Amino acid sequence: MKLTKIIATAVSIGFGATAAWAQDCAPSQWGAEDQLGSANLISTERTLEAAKLIKQGKSMPLGIVIGPDTPAFPPRSLNLQIVQPNQHGGQKLSSFGYEGNYNDDLLQTWIGIGSQLDGLGHLGENGMYYNCLDEKEISAISGLTKLGTHAVPPLVGRAVIIDMAKHMGKDVLAAGEHFGEAEITAAMEAQQVTVNEGDIVLFHTGWTDGMMESDPSAWGSTEPGLNNEGAVFVASMNPLAVGADTWGLEAIPPKEGDKVFYGHVTLLKDNGIYILETMNTGPLVAEGVQEFMFVLGQPLIKGTVQAMINPVALY
Repeated sequence: MKLTKIIATAVSIGFGATAAWAQDCAPSQWGAEDQLGSANLISTERTLEAAKLIKQGKSMPLGIVIGPDTPAFPPRSLNLQIVQPNQHGGQKLSSFGYEGNYNDDLLQTWIGIGSQLDGLGHLGENGMYYNCLDEKEISAISGLTKLGTHAVPPLVGRAVIIDMAKHMGKDVLAAGEHFGEAEITAAMEAQQVTVNEGDIVLFHTGWTDGMMESDPSAWGSTEPGLNNEGAVFVASMNPLAVGADTWGLEAIPPKEGDKVFYGHVTLLKDNGIYILETMNTGPLVAEGVQEFMFVLGQPLIKGTVQAMINPVALY
């Protein structure tokens, strides 16, 4: 089933009573003027503690390679062109002092493709975003006037992986398979994983390892993940960021009665917690890594809603 049909179906299920979901806006715990949300939890003390997790001196990228064929939420797409300026017909760049030649690249793309950081201006409700910011105030066509990902400091801290696939006795969770507080708590206890305030929490479902190459259409149109109640539970831990090895974090199709992608609203709008999508957790799980130092310095493009990222796991 194509992604557009899946999303249309999910929306018809989950968005039929939008007015009933309206919530009063509550100022951030970090003050009415805050724009950083959970990034306020980054500290020298937490960074130093995270550095102690580097035991083997190894590193692992958490991003995936993307291209024009990478499935993405419609209408997102990517187009890359390699050009050789002023070198038509085999001309060389003699002005360099030698017969030079070079390639350059042009990228036309939606940013929300592949491994990405969702900023606090990404998904809201009833025209409101994090910390009571109105869409009319921040949503300029030339870039967000507030909550842009360029303003987010490097996300550095302790990260943990909660292996939901292992907990449910599978290599790959099924499309629409969801988990909430009970399942997350049980998995953490069984795997002896603890989550501290300011940690990065990543869920492993096996989805990218098991589906992206073998069935990219299914990978990009459905997914296992958090249910609405699970997002509220994870937010209660006060993490720095929450992510998964899926393209959208929440289960699609959603749990019956759940609001579609409402975990985004819970995390981003209501709690100022960043979301990390399509995190390549499989190689770390294969090595038995449950906790590590997480380091992310995102592209500094002013006013961006999201950022294409490749965080590094140090362990």
